[in-house]
Amino acid sequence: MEPRRQRRGKKRLLLPLSLLCLAVLLPSALLPPPASASSPSPAAAVGGSRKRRWAGFDYYVLALQWPGTICRQTSNCCDTNGCCRSKPIKWFTIHGLWPQYNYGGWPSCCRPTKFNINKILMLMPVLEKYWPSLYCGSSSTCFGGKGPFWVHEVETHGTCAYPEIQDEYDYFSTALYLYSKYNVTKALRKAHIRPASSRKYAVGHIVAVIEYAFGAMPSLVCKNGSVQELRLCFHKDYQPRDCTFETDKAPNSRSYCPRYVTFPSYKPSVLANATEGVSDQANNGELHAYG
Repeated sequence: MEPRRQRRGKKRLLLPLSLLCLAVLLPSALLPPPASASSPSPAAAVGGSRKRRWAGFDYYVLALQWPGTICRQTSNCCDTNGCCRSKPIKWFTIHGLWPQYNYGGWPSCCRPTKFNINKILMLMPVLEKYWPSLYCGSSSTCFGGKGPFWVHEVETHGTCAYPEIQDEYDYFSTALYLYSKYNVTKALRKAHIRPASSRKYAVGHIVAVIEYAFGAMPSLVCKNGSVQELRLCFHKDYQPRDCTFETDKAPNSRSYCPRYVTFPSYKPSVLANATEGVSDQANNGELHAYG
């Protein structure tokens, strides 16, 4: 068996070869991240409490956003907002990859770190297409700061996946690998579930389609009867698992999904100086469901 360091090195060398293809159509050819060894139960490590402090983690949530639900409410346009591009985004985009606990909690802001954008320069074209910010403004970062969307995700969540995820490159390439291999947009289109502001789909049917395609049950987060996020869950070896605690099913909760939901389309609000990509990450923003 190859040492872990050698396998990680291969991933770093081979991944850039697929970037030209990724910028056009994200394939499923990205190399999988190395499987991790099991870690101690976080419940035991924190004495069974739900405190959000780092004590390892149990599984990952890959949170995907449906741009139509967010972008149709865009009132403030800026050149770093993906909703403001001249053509609407018609696929799920990535919100983040989040370590979680089996008993319902999640760690956050686990280690002080200084974001190094140089480590992900080769991934930028792919991130701009499949992981854009859908808001203007800055996101809260750890320890009282504010910063771009990608920095927020790494500091808040990526640092809590250590040592399985070592740095910025590991975090984004791992999420992109899972996103490409488990292509939610493609699975839904194959089942004739497509964006249309007036058409409604049964939540049970959406869940069944994803479960059939990937072998595990997803969770949905809705806003005003429209799907805002679809979340996939993975074991620490990156194999799919059922999602359990990810959705608040109370009818009066803001994220509650009714029996039938929509995948709305939208018309971009384009500024004259808006760019097609997200080239300047200084003012990205987001609304983050997990804080």
